[in-house]
Amino acid sequence: MRSVITAAILLVVVALPSLAQPTTVFSGRPSIKVSEGGTERVAEQVSQQDAINLASVISEIGGNYYWASRENTELARVQSGAFITFIAFNGSGYVRIIEPTLKGAAALMSDTAAQFDYVEHVLLGLESVTYYGTSQ
Repeated sequence: MRSVITAAILLVVVALPSLAQPTTVFSGRPSIKVSEGGTERVAEQVSQQDAINLASVISEIGGNYYWASRENTELARVQSGAFITFIAFNGSGYVRIIEPTLKGAAALMSDTAAQFDYVEHVLLGLESVTYYGTSQ
């Protein structure tokens, strides 16, 4: 009987994390895209239609963070002042957002912080794409 109870407890402990429901902690759509390749830099406006497909989404599942819009890449969360940075463990990039309750203070820092709520930086080999946008 004791081994049955122990097995049941182990099953519950192991199964609980997989039952955790994802919670969206951030969702944003870009309006600016900057592509860099070392020898050139191209900045362009993102259309509203394209922004839907380029949305940045971060989810939390069981205390862990995932870049849902980038193949559920696992992220580390780091907060510093008015900013929260979600950094990909695999080195593929990061998303930095302004803590919504501190947007007013952050907006005083720069025109960029006043106009945008987040920056998403994606590394593609030695090239990169950076998106600036607003939260949804």
